[in-house]
Amino acid sequence: MTREEERELNLELERLKQEHRDLDTAIDALLGTAGHDRIQVQRLKKRKLLMRDRISMIEDQLFPDIIA
Repeated sequence: MTREEERELNLELERLKQEHRDLDTAIDALLGTAGHDRIQVQRLKKRKLLMRDRISMIEDQLFPDIIA
């Protein structure tokens, strides 16, 4: 992996982590309202899980698990 590719992956990783935190905040805020839309909460949670998977994939690329 080149330095440029690594830099791009790090930037993408930070962007995804921030968006993941933002989704967490949005879900908490939505759950805190009376009569919240359960379908919207489910969609946000699913999006958050997909994002977590993408974060894990990028972390695996950046920090491979090398067993010696």
